Amino acid sequence: MKSIWAVLALLVLLSSCSPRTLQSQANTRTLEVEAGRSLAAIQPTMYGIFFEDINFAADGGLYAEMVKNRSFEFTLPKTGWLEPNSDRWSMNDGSGMGAIIKDPNATANSNFLRVTIKGDKYELINEGFRGMGVKAGDKYDLTLEAAVGAGNISAVRAELIDENGLAIGATSVALGGSAWKGYAGTITADKTVAKARLKLTFTGTGLVDLDMISLFPQDTWKGRKKGMRKDLVQLLDDMNPGFLRFPGGCIVEGRTLDQRYQWKKTVGPIEDREFLINRWNTEFAHRPTPDYYQSFGLGFFEYFQLSEDMGAEPLPILSCGMACQFNTGELVPMDELDPYVDDALDLIEFANGDVTTKWGKLRSDMGHPAPFNLKYIGVGNEQWGEDYIERYKVFDAAIKAKYPEIIIVSGSGPFPDGEMFEYGMEQLTELKSEIVDEHYYRSPEWFRENAARYDNYDRNGPKIFAGEYAAQSVAIASPENKNNWNCALSEAAYMTGMERNADLVVMTSYAPLMAHEEGWQWTPDMIWFNNLESYGTANYYIQKMYATHAGTDLLKVTEGGQPLTGQQDLYASAVKDADRNEVYLKVANTGATAQQLSVRIKGADAGAKAVVETMASDDLEAVNSFASPRKLSPVTSEATVKKGVLNVEIPAHAFAIYKVKLQ
Repeated sequence: MKSIWAVLALLVLLSSCSPRTLQSQANTRTLEVEAGRSLAAIQPTMYGIFFEDINFAADGGLYAEMVKNRSFEFTLPKTGWLEPNSDRWSMNDGSGMGAIIKDPNATANSNFLRVTIKGDKYELINEGFRGMGVKAGDKYDLTLEAAVGAGNISAVRAELIDENGLAIGATSVALGGSAWKGYAGTITADKTVAKARLKLTFTGTGLVDLDMISLFPQDTWKGRKKGMRKDLVQLLDDMNPGFLRFPGGCIVEGRTLDQRYQWKKTVGPIEDREFLINRWNTEFAHRPTPDYYQSFGLGFFEYFQLSEDMGAEPLPILSCGMACQFNTGELVPMDELDPYVDDALDLIEFANGDVTTKWGKLRSDMGHPAPFNLKYIGVGNEQWGEDYIERYKVFDAAIKAKYPEIIIVSGSGPFPDGEMFEYGMEQLTELKSEIVDEHYYRSPEWFRENAARYDNYDRNGPKIFAGEYAAQSVAIASPENKNNWNCALSEAAYMTGMERNADLVVMTSYAPLMAHEEGWQWTPDMIWFNNLESYGTANYYIQKMYATHAGTDLLKVTEGGQPLTGQQDLYASAVKDADRNEVYLKVANTGATAQQLSVRIKGADAGAKAVVETMASDDLEAVNSFASPRKLSPVTSEATVKKGVLNVEIPAHAFAIYKVKLQ
């Protein structure tokens, strides 16, 4: 009799449930988060920023200088400068002409422009970096160096002009004296223009020498004179980065050793810093950029200062005496390696040394008497093979002998697998390298399939720095790569694997960081900008979500006792923030259907509410753009936690962070 009543009760219960409810209950996936036990400390450096001067990221980008080739140092010294009415182009008598004069004794800034002015129609125009972005009402500081020669030249007029040549702001500066002097003025723009130019005209006729012609917005990051572009730094600062790796990237190595990045040439007065051709200017036949140079106005002092501004650990990477192995692969002989090693030791002194030391004094003279507290230094970018290991040993021994507290970052080459990678990892493990930098640019599928990459790494070997990675929608270095949702979501899934192994993986950074809309060489890139605007890609928001929810302690999250590494398209990791007393559960659903989750918070008392940040789109090809800069960005909602259980639905093709306050 009891069995009959039990059957009747079950029928009543089933009749009260819709088919969708029953299906949902049957398909609900149960996750457990062990909030009461820390598996490992999350390093403050877990999520950081990789910066390289590629895609006009420094000159024409982060460095707010608006004048291209301000001191006439390019290989073709008048690159960026126009003289529309000069003797060279005029069909009549002309109005004047500029000639490059070179100081054969100068090691830096050896060129200047000597202008012969015959009439009032002479114009000297700078085109900027694909134009100059100016905003109505903003002020722009003009500086230049000049020496007046024979004649009666008494003033220079500087105008910002629009695409039609009409003035949209101007200032006049009196000139006088045959000795070189610095001059300054301020231009207020009365119109917003994306492709303005700077035009100089002169009062009087005769000769005038010009150099270091410069224009900066006053509204820079932290209001610093001749500083950085505010909106771009703000995007970086909003990520709460744990470190800033600079200056690259392949730019560290150079196509040849002579073209390598040399930090000592990037510090001191900006007028004494040597220009250098940018290695990316002709790297790709599909994107030649012959006007791409490095002024080093954004140099090592500025990188350290930016790191300090953002509360990020500075991570400088130095040449190890090997040019890029994808180009010449030029090697400095082992018996000539000392200057390269000295550069590393001197850099540590520049960053940390007392003001009584040579390089510590230079740092102080540049305005920063206190040390920058450098903790990390990288030897080589992505070199490989026996030649790299041989040189790394010399750097390691010298740095540890003088600065044993400095943590040295080594590299395993440009690929995440294969013979070169295996050799590098084996050798660096034997050498007890502290941190090995791994790079991988692969397909979205590779990122999803390798979320468990670090699960079985040797915990007695080096720590891991995922220093450069990005999903490639088409192929490595393809100009058709897009920052689409498929790539960003695949990276989010992969990052759960890095976070689950936070005892091993201690630093990570997407690459490359920035790209100018018209000046790029490489795609995809995390942040895009033009002369007026900037936006973060879907990849940017994924990185930001992780970095702003890094937590302090790694927690165990499982389904049926197993980590989620892509089973039925689900990936997960969890951390606790001890300072905020919160749990952050990160879940990626790469599948085409929504999934029901029942999340049990164990080992701690969970509050009644959860805040949810979700990025989702069924259009895997969707991208952000200047027209729709936040098309793919987090949406915030709330969920209820009952008796320590969070029941939620994660949408298809979604990444979500569930933030649960602990009582």
